[in-house]
Amino acid sequence: MTIAPIDRTDMADIDKQYLDEVFEFLYGGIPEGFRAEVVEGAVQMSPQRDTHSNIIKHVLLQMGARFGPDSEIMMDVRLDLPGYRNGFCPDIFKLSDDAKKDEKGRWRYQDVEFVLEVISRETARNDYGKKKDAYAAGEVPVYLIADPYTGKCHLFTRPEDGAYQSKSSSAFGEPVDLTDTVLGMTLATDRFPRD
Repeated sequence: MTIAPIDRTDMADIDKQYLDEVFEFLYGGIPEGFRAEVVEGAVQMSPQRDTHSNIIKHVLLQMGARFGPDSEIMMDVRLDLPGYRNGFCPDIFKLSDDAKKDEKGRWRYQDVEFVLEVISRETARNDYGKKKDAYAAGEVPVYLIADPYTGKCHLFTRPEDGAYQSKSSSAFGEPVDLTDTVLGMTLATDRFPRD
């Protein structure tokens, strides 16, 4: 018996089909107050807390003021990324002005300029590890982690060869300087709550 090898295109289609089926199932059964995403084929669910929501709100308000009400800034929307079965739902992601949806009506990771992930205890390892690696592989120019447990922001920029080449950290209360990135702004963190 001969088994034909599966090429990368076929594998990508299989992964997308898997993600479609998992998300279709999840849309019917995620408990209120939780969010779900797929990281390397495994479903990850985490509760949404007030602290989490408040940090997202403060970032969203600043980005809305900077880019205007018609800018494409998404919250908890599915975004498929490179790697094995990665279907994330970032807390916030901003798309370029010329972003277009794919043939299935989903945003393309190639058009993402910025991602924010707010740490929860249940998903911290993914945000600092597997998800960071997938964002770098997808060449997302700016990845920001807000960690209410340590009271710090971690900024990753300059993705190259599947890894971020630049990292900086700052305490809540200190501004995050994004002026040298595609965002061209400074993000205030003085109202970020801690857990």
